[in-house]
Amino acid sequence: MKTDELREKYLSFFETKGCLRRPSDVLVPRDDPTVLFTPAGMNQFKNEFMGIGKLEFTAATTCQKCLRTGDISNVGVTPYHHTFFEMLGNFSFGDYFKREAIHWAWEFLTDAKWLGLDKDRLTVSVYKGKWGFDEEAFNIWKDEIGLPADRIACLEEDENYWPASAPSEGPDGVCGPCSEIFYHPPGVDGDVEIWNLVFTQFNRVGDPPDNLRPLPSKNIDTGMGLERTAAVLQGVSNISNFENDVLKPLCVAAGDVVGVKYEFAAPQGRAIRRIADHVRAATFAMHEGVMPDREKENYVIRQLVRRALLEGYLLGRKDPFLYEIVPAVVDVMQGAYPEIGKTVESVQNSLKEEESQFLGTIERGLSRFDRFAEAAKSAGSKSISGDDAFTLHTEDGFLIELTEAIAADRGLTVDMPAFKERMGVHEEISRGGKTVSVMAAGPLDLLRKEHGDTEFVGYEEATCDSRIIGLIVDKKSVDSVPAGFKGAIGIVLDKTPFYGESGGQVGDSGWLKSDGVEVEITDSQKHQQTLFVLEGRLRKGQLAVGDTVTAEVDTERRSAIRRAHSATHILHHALHRTVGENATQRGSKVEADALRFDFAHKQALSPDEIRQVEDIINSQIVGGSEVNTELLPMKEARERGAMALFGEKYPDKVRVVTMGDFSVELCGGTHLTNTGQVGLCRITSEEPVAKGVRRITAVTGPKALQKGRETDELVIQLQRMLKATKESELPARVEALQTQLKDLNRQLAELSKASVADAVGEVVAAAEEVGGVKIVAQKLEGVPREALRDFVDQLRDNHSPIAVLLAAEIDGKVALIAAVSKSLVKEKGMNAGAAVKAAAQVAGGGGGGRPDMAEAGAKLVDKIDEAIVAGADVFRQQLG
Repeated sequence: MKTDELREKYLSFFETKGCLRRPSDVLVPRDDPTVLFTPAGMNQFKNEFMGIGKLEFTAATTCQKCLRTGDISNVGVTPYHHTFFEMLGNFSFGDYFKREAIHWAWEFLTDAKWLGLDKDRLTVSVYKGKWGFDEEAFNIWKDEIGLPADRIACLEEDENYWPASAPSEGPDGVCGPCSEIFYHPPGVDGDVEIWNLVFTQFNRVGDPPDNLRPLPSKNIDTGMGLERTAAVLQGVSNISNFENDVLKPLCVAAGDVVGVKYEFAAPQGRAIRRIADHVRAATFAMHEGVMPDREKENYVIRQLVRRALLEGYLLGRKDPFLYEIVPAVVDVMQGAYPEIGKTVESVQNSLKEEESQFLGTIERGLSRFDRFAEAAKSAGSKSISGDDAFTLHTEDGFLIELTEAIAADRGLTVDMPAFKERMGVHEEISRGGKTVSVMAAGPLDLLRKEHGDTEFVGYEEATCDSRIIGLIVDKKSVDSVPAGFKGAIGIVLDKTPFYGESGGQVGDSGWLKSDGVEVEITDSQKHQQTLFVLEGRLRKGQLAVGDTVTAEVDTERRSAIRRAHSATHILHHALHRTVGENATQRGSKVEADALRFDFAHKQALSPDEIRQVEDIINSQIVGGSEVNTELLPMKEARERGAMALFGEKYPDKVRVVTMGDFSVELCGGTHLTNTGQVGLCRITSEEPVAKGVRRITAVTGPKALQKGRETDELVIQLQRMLKATKESELPARVEALQTQLKDLNRQLAELSKASVADAVGEVVAAAEEVGGVKIVAQKLEGVPREALRDFVDQLRDNHSPIAVLLAAEIDGKVALIAAVSKSLVKEKGMNAGAAVKAAAQVAGGGGGGRPDMAEAGAKLVDKIDEAIVAGADVFRQQLG
């Protein structure tokens, strides 16, 4: 059975049991602060499990895209570890429970209509531990399913409870026993776990015993690994997920690109499997707009890309290659996720750029590694220190695996305990772990649970009467706010005309008013996309939960936001006409008559392209096309060709904004009724913001008019300053000034060199001599950075053999430079980098370079004299 067929069979089966088929949630949940990536199928149903908000359905089934990096070292090593994977699941929120979950799982696995697995090859486990026994599940398996007792394993809470070991160790909150299902493949030693049934039936309160309280509404959360079950059904060798019909072609493609034939048992097999896995994960994440970078989910993807690239590098591929595997990922995955085919080019461009950058890092970092290795050998050590490995990781981007591999190649090791100690927060981020409990419920969750969602009337009205249902001060719920209170207040209304920030559009501002009460609303945000929270300041009177107020939106500001938001849709259309359909939206920010728009594109727009985009926008504005907004089912919206933002989570019914005959987009923002109401749009900048992503900023309406006036005033001012009678004379006047400045700089440089030549004699006269080698270690006053290099060059050229360490205060900071005669590097193993590093550390800085010349910077100007002494000591030690 093919993987795509298994996915469809599972979802169809649970639909026949009354479960609603739901689409996979996004891989990067933007509105969930508890995780960086979606780690399991249950995450999108967090509110349903906790009873927060209106319950639209009580049973569901999904195939969820997931990404985890907690066991990343096992990827490619074991048969079943991945970073990206798909999890099949069926869920109940107070609907069916243990009996149905077990019976349905058995039916799906064994019935010939579905999977038809041999019943005699299936075994299960249930929870039996110090604090309880899931006798109910045990009896269902034994008495109703008919499994012999010797095929029902009773396991402790660390194996058969969710969360693991919850009764003993916590955390407090919803939890429950598990029942796992195992299959014994023919001709294979051992069983394979294919399904985990979680029965969330308790609320843990405090420590045992008697700390498990039955929940009034019992839930089901199950997970079946798609890749693993497909491997079992296909009877692949080693029952390895990487041998199934999706991952095996990816491994073969990765091997072909690297130039190594893929074979499961070959020495390079693990490396190729890791490459295939990591490229699949990166492709899906980058499709949703997560670009390799330094923070949070972006950092995780950067690490995956670099780990995969490193594997190829160590196999001999020294140029970018991962991007070539992306089409293979799309080929095997677009049957279930056709949308990933729309971003192939932008993902490839971004991936290739990241690869090129890291390969450059590898080459540059090798020289620093060589210095660390030489320093270790000089000190009689055969190990790269943890500090040096950490420096290579944080400053040169060297993954520790790369440092270890190069060290081993040169007969060295790495002090791993010291390195891991230095990593600290980096390891927490790279694991992509949770920041808080996935089931944490704050005051806003409790408000939503008690009162339901906020009714938003802002599309039709700018004012309405509302009732205050919640007040938040310092992140805590309060019943009232006294007169004279000066701090920020979070205010939750039962209905609101204020648009809550989302989809790139900022929140509305305005007022809440009643008899004797005025509250200035400065912002409006959304919690869980459905509970609106107003940020306000009490200007008059006092507030209390239950009060009735009149909510009034600042309509002038709202109109300015509507102009800018409508302009972003026109801009998107203009980009497609100018640079092509691949210029897909990657994000936006819409404010009052100002916007920024991020889009996928591998290179800067030319001045002509920018003018063309601006012309198209203003042509559509002048055309005065009608703007229509309607609420449609997602399927119908897509049939109409509505564009969606990749990585954005949409409800079942979506707002579709249509402008004339040129733009149809899914958008929940506020818009104009006619494009002519934008008035005018001016592009103010175009720049890069991430790999393969560009940003256009623009202004609309009155701000666009003001932008033109400011430009006119600037031109007039330049004409006056440059004594130009006409605007057309300005370029020639500026060019003449540049030529003059260039000549003056050349004259200044010649004077500086002459000055250095005069001073070199004094510097040499003060030199110390050790073993026939002059050591110059001095602080220079009032010299520019270029003069330091001139001093070094003249000292080495005319006074060798010599070792030089010079320091100066430049712009309030310490500048250091060290150099030694090249003959001293070869004959005595001297290293300027070691001297300048020692000096920089004393003055609170860092730096490096080649063995014959190195530079550094530092912050502590008052430590310059001590730094010079430290650097000179290194030179003396090197000379014995």
